[in-house]
Amino acid sequence: MEISAIFEKQNSNILFPMKWITRERPKIDRIACPWLISKFVDSEAEFIYVPYAAVGDKAAELNAIPFDIPNVEYTHYDGETTFDYIVKKHQIDDPAIAIIAGIVRGADTDRHDISRESAGLWAISAGLSYNITDDSKLLETGMILYDALYSWATHLYQQNHLQNSPFENLLHEVYNKFLKDKKPANKTPSWVKDLKEIIQDQIDTQFSFDLKKISNELDLNPSYLSREFSKYFEDLNFGDYVRKLRIEKAISLIENSTYTLTEIAYMTGFSDQSHFTRIFKLHTGKNPSSYRRKIQKSNPDTKGK
Repeated sequence: MEISAIFEKQNSNILFPMKWITRERPKIDRIACPWLISKFVDSEAEFIYVPYAAVGDKAAELNAIPFDIPNVEYTHYDGETTFDYIVKKHQIDDPAIAIIAGIVRGADTDRHDISRESAGLWAISAGLSYNITDDSKLLETGMILYDALYSWATHLYQQNHLQNSPFENLLHEVYNKFLKDKKPANKTPSWVKDLKEIIQDQIDTQFSFDLKKISNELDLNPSYLSREFSKYFEDLNFGDYVRKLRIEKAISLIENSTYTLTEIAYMTGFSDQSHFTRIFKLHTGKNPSSYRRKIQKSNPDTKGK
């Protein structure tokens, strides 16, 4: 059964408790969403993880709601996560959840510039998934993680670690005064060339960007790499630079292949076609379909493709 048809068969007025189903081996959104649903939507909800290919059939068989996969209601839209959609769909008006939503969005879409905590959430979540191979136990542990994150966002969001430690605060002041203002040398660090090669290799193969893994390959601290990146990469942060290269790759595919725009969106690492269209237009001034029509008009040999 087509996954998108499942909701058409379910009553729009959902009865609780409800079963929810998604693909196995969760890390960010597929842990964060069950926590959000359990806390604000349905405290008795049941969550099921299965191989991606089995989600549609199992959802129909168990009358479960599929989430965080393509072509279902509960999924990514316009660069936002499934967590964002649940917040909007169920009108969850909680300032702490708004904070967490930004952190989850940054972690789940590799845009760590959205929130300074996103890189940390990704690191912890990836580590949990690596250590715990049983998805039900992983979810149980993840629930504790998000309970802690919610308490922080509710009560401790404005508190800094250094404010209660005079000694550490003194060291922080010394750093700011004597080290932070030192100008970097004009010579480009050797890691910049290596990083460009790593990024290009990923662009040409699978679009899998793991800042922590890349930092390890370069033997650099991830925070340092994130902070220094824009100095050597067209004054762009890591996420913006990667999106620029993805659009350049998409343009090449539009001009030189017969792939559909949906196929090109997924081939270039975008979560859905609407996100691809928005970023493409931001970079080129045209949406992908208009760009393709212009190419075909200027090159008659491509009209039949």
